[in-house]
Amino acid sequence: MRAMVFHGPGDLRAEELPVPEPETGELVLRVDAALTCGTDVKTLRRGHPVMIPKVPTVFGHEFAGTVTAVGAGVRGVREGDRVVAANSAPCGACRPCLAGRSNLCDDLLFVNGAYGEFIALPPRLVAKNVVGLGPGLPAARAAFAEPVACALLGIERARVESGQTIVVFGAGPLGCLLGMVAAARKARVILVGKSGWRFARVRGLGIGECLDATQTDDVVAAIRAATGGSGADVAIDATGRPEVWEQAIDATGRGGNVVFFGGCAPGTSIRLDTRRAHYEELTLLGAFHHTPELIRRAVDLMESGVLVPDDLITHRMRLDAVRQALDLMAEGNALKVLIEP
Repeated sequence: MRAMVFHGPGDLRAEELPVPEPETGELVLRVDAALTCGTDVKTLRRGHPVMIPKVPTVFGHEFAGTVTAVGAGVRGVREGDRVVAANSAPCGACRPCLAGRSNLCDDLLFVNGAYGEFIALPPRLVAKNVVGLGPGLPAARAAFAEPVACALLGIERARVESGQTIVVFGAGPLGCLLGMVAAARKARVILVGKSGWRFARVRGLGIGECLDATQTDDVVAAIRAATGGSGADVAIDATGRPEVWEQAIDATGRGGNVVFFGGCAPGTSIRLDTRRAHYEELTLLGAFHHTPELIRRAVDLMESGVLVPDDLITHRMRLDAVRQALDLMAEGNALKVLIEP
């Protein structure tokens, strides 16, 4: 089979590999649709010791497919079933898992391999994080399950409610998904981004109001003006930049929630106005990854039509164009690229 194999930072190779055979407890899928992700862009540039602990490995982690082979001991799944698989599986036995926070599992098993014609899913993933798809859900939409689940976790952490004003810093794919999930809860959404092709595309999607950070000298003042001076009920950073984390705090009103969704580079730090944090009762929250429950909720939202992220796909490419697709994303000239092996 053809696959794009990650050998280390900057080293992505097109290779021919054997089609995997399922071992006990495993499934083999034909990958029908895979999506590019900003994490793939960062990983290709500098590696990722958590999501990719060893190399070489087939790259990519957002995908949906069709079962082509079923390993011994697997129940409830047959050849020909259409499924979506998450890119991780928790252990279910550690302290975070038992506390209902399996996204923080002490032994979270990560799975890669979306950019290949076939993928073998390990037993723990098969048991915990594979979801069957209805006939009306296209594979290209189903492949959004993982990032939609991440967005759901961010919105859940923020306790977003109807009527609130939610400001999302960063108008990339995950910023857009955060806005879509918040809008589905009848919240007012303000997306903060920078002028260019991608931001123009986002404006046309109608997710919410759009604030161009390059057209104002003071983004925080512009947000407070747009909220009648009170600030956001919830501010979410989806950029992973420390200076934007600070803007998110400053733009949040009294009693509001700030969600640090975008991961910053190791070793960075931010300043914090301790007076505001204390006297205005700001709640500062991290948001990382997803859970099996949220993967299922993501699929349900897309199957029901409550959430339709299809328009975030700006390009469609074949497997051998993955490097080109990731370059387009790095340059800000794509939102999500659909890879059809």
